[in-house]
Amino acid sequence: MKAPASTPTRPYHAVPIEDCGEPLVELPSQIQRLEPHPYRALGADYQGRSPFQLRSGAVRRLERAQLELQRLQPGWQLLIFDTYRPIAVQRFMVEYSYRQLLHARQLDPEELSEQQHQQLVDEVLALWAWPSSNPATPPPHSTGAAVDLSLVDGSGCEVEMGSPIDELSERSHPAHFEGSSDPDSQRYHCHRQLLHQVMAIAGFQRHPKEWWHFSYGDQMWAWLSRREGRSEAIAIYGRVE
Repeated sequence: MKAPASTPTRPYHAVPIEDCGEPLVELPSQIQRLEPHPYRALGADYQGRSPFQLRSGAVRRLERAQLELQRLQPGWQLLIFDTYRPIAVQRFMVEYSYRQLLHARQLDPEELSEQQHQQLVDEVLALWAWPSSNPATPPPHSTGAAVDLSLVDGSGCEVEMGSPIDELSERSHPAHFEGSSDPDSQRYHCHRQLLHQVMAIAGFQRHPKEWWHFSYGDQMWAWLSRREGRSEAIAIYGRVE
């Protein structure tokens, strides 16, 4: 995928980072993971590192969210889709998503106009953070602060959330099904709200356009917290090398 003319930035990139130095740690065994790991299965190279790691402070809060979920819905569990991503994996997934759009629309990359290319890039970057190597603008998942997750019920089945993780559509927006009179849509919205509730209680912030993405300690978390009038104005987690 050809890089855009300038490095894309987000509003939260203006938030300063003062990394607290907490290490990446493996998720505890009591928190369920989706395996095989979805990006590894596509060929993403983690260079020997585990894709199921978070900063230690984020892990503690994830454990709290799990306890809160089980208080509200006994037997239910969080289901971890993805956590830490090296920059190389972020780049791999951005390029993979671009190729998927080309394939879905039967477009030849050699025949794309600049405008068509930019439209596809914009669609990809509406979901995926640019794999920036600038330490001032790290992708959230490359800080060890962000987690993509869903829910499983007491029988071990994935809970229906209305759209799969990483779908490039408006169905990914957290409130997409809000206000619908359709029973299935109402159920999807309730499930998304439940996930949001338990994660928020534990201190996470939800991505405004992704029902599955939550973070604690990165620039997006600080930016969203500031918008809510909270005191957190500085990110405590920067990029993990």
